[in-house]
Amino acid sequence: MNESTLEKMRKMNLFGMYRAFKTSIESGKTENYTTDEMISTLIDSEWDDRKNRGIERLLKNAHFRYKASVEELKFEAERNIDKNQIMRFADCSFIDKYENILITGSTGTGKSYIATAIGRQACCLGHKVIYQSTPKLLSILKIAKADGSYIKEMTKIEKQSLLILDDFAHQPFDAPGRAMLMEIIEDRHGKSSTIVTSQLPVSKWYDMIGDKTMADAIMDRIIHQAHRVELKGESMRKKSKLK
Repeated sequence: MNESTLEKMRKMNLFGMYRAFKTSIESGKTENYTTDEMISTLIDSEWDDRKNRGIERLLKNAHFRYKASVEELKFEAERNIDKNQIMRFADCSFIDKYENILITGSTGTGKSYIATAIGRQACCLGHKVIYQSTPKLLSILKIAKADGSYIKEMTKIEKQSLLILDDFAHQPFDAPGRAMLMEIIEDRHGKSSTIVTSQLPVSKWYDMIGDKTMADAIMDRIIHQAHRVELKGESMRKKSKLK
């Protein structure tokens, strides 16, 4: 009877229950449980298994560049990182409030790592996240316009609870890039959150966007209800190499 039950669990994709019940049988502990305890154990195992598989899917779909975590962040004074601020970001309440985070600093100061750490934390809390280099994202969207998949790509971006735009304003935006950026920011404004990382200070983004009217509109929506992290110090990669 146990073999038949295990087989039915496997075929119904109840993998958490399957493993828990199989382990109990093999260890000979099934008789130690009351009926209520056994049911509770099986349900809890299935719940945890589905939750973990859901997090794994979210992490895979996010396409993070780094394996970063909030616990591994280094809060060195010379880097100008406020630990309390980052810990507040880690609870992801800013996503519930549709707020943005702007992270600036010179090359190698850890902007992308911090953004990724917050993004991974968001995935662990059940939020949909996508991480992308801004130049690469715009290139993908330009190709999508040519092959007819543009609306599908934009809809995918709009559905994310958190969008991480890395390397923002790394180079001046051309007219199609500005228009696409405006559409992305407009779709997300007041409905979802965006983390933006850039080597340039926020004050210089305006000139990199270009067109005055569009720059005004984009900047107003990005900066509105945004938290700022301004990193300082020398490159972390350079320091690591020296060590």
